[in-house]
Amino acid sequence: MFTNKKRIYLSPPHMSGNELAYIQDAFDTNWIAPLGPHVDAFEKELASYVGRIDAAAVSSGTAAIHLALRLLDVTAGDTVFCSSLTFVASANPIVYLGAAPVFIDSEPETWNMSPQALERALREAARQDALPKAVIVVNLYGQSAKMDEIVALCNAYQVPIIEDAAESLGSSYKGRASGSFGKYGIYSFNGNKIISTSGGGILVSNDVEGLQKARFLATQARDNAAHYQHSQLGYNYRMSNVLAGIGRAQLAVLEDRVLARRAVFERYSAALSDLPGIRFMPELAQTRSNRWLTVLTLDPDETGVSVASLLDVLTEENIEARPVWKPLHMQPIFEGAAYYPHSDTEHISEQLFTTGICLPSGSSLTEEEQARVITCIQKSIITAKSMTA
Repeated sequence: MFTNKKRIYLSPPHMSGNELAYIQDAFDTNWIAPLGPHVDAFEKELASYVGRIDAAAVSSGTAAIHLALRLLDVTAGDTVFCSSLTFVASANPIVYLGAAPVFIDSEPETWNMSPQALERALREAARQDALPKAVIVVNLYGQSAKMDEIVALCNAYQVPIIEDAAESLGSSYKGRASGSFGKYGIYSFNGNKIISTSGGGILVSNDVEGLQKARFLATQARDNAAHYQHSQLGYNYRMSNVLAGIGRAQLAVLEDRVLARRAVFERYSAALSDLPGIRFMPELAQTRSNRWLTVLTLDPDETGVSVASLLDVLTEENIEARPVWKPLHMQPIFEGAAYYPHSDTEHISEQLFTTGICLPSGSSLTEEEQARVITCIQKSIITAKSMTA
């Protein structure tokens, strides 16, 4: 590795500079424990931003999914349908509750849940009188899934949707915020997300009563009593006042972060689209992706390079890049789980895993740093083509 070259990260945190004022306020008022005025304000501000009535701030996006499943009474023996092309955290909470995940393939126009695969899965489940308790739809890398089609299917079978918008805060679908279509929506504020609270997540919904129960469950399900009494199983999932303060400062600059990441995508697209075998993640008509990560696919027959070889070259240049998520139906932990492909002959998520690569996309990425990444990719492909000419 060329250690004299500055490290370029995939998606580092990007602070606004105003976070310290909120942190100082939390310290000055001694509200440093979970709950507090910044938590209350952050919940209201985030809910307003995405067009939902209420929100419950928690310790992670995973915790938010877990709570959403609890609110939908998912228990042992149930099934939950879930996008396959996603991080494992989308599906792990299903297993926490003893239920079984059923994985749904992607489709090529959004890389997200395939409506035609979902339709087959729902139709078959209905015939067997075994409809899922929920469908977890993931909005991958900032791009919204085909929510009109997915909502129509789930409504037809009366199956609630949990919209995993961990990566798509700031994105929209036909004028509505990504994450606002399901019974519950979730966002993540992990360190690599478009805005960060260091660690954290939030659950949004118009179901105010449900979110009140989520807050109850997230604070160890402590009953309303002078002593410590617990009638239900609860969790230690609430966000701290300090982290919520960071979140408030971050939320104030969210639009700036979206514009910056979209500009990063446009520069990559302008520089690399003409190379043979390069295809960028599409943006569905009437949607706006936050372009959390810029992701492209490589056709090794056209480019002369594979994802693995390009990752090696980028690593040598001290540039962090990643493969596309390995589909969950291919993960050892979910071996034997049911899976519905896009079609009998198309497994879109598997194709994307084989050919996809995520490029450095942080909102603080400088044009000089991005030029390093672009030059590295161009040289790799041009060199490979010259060797095979």
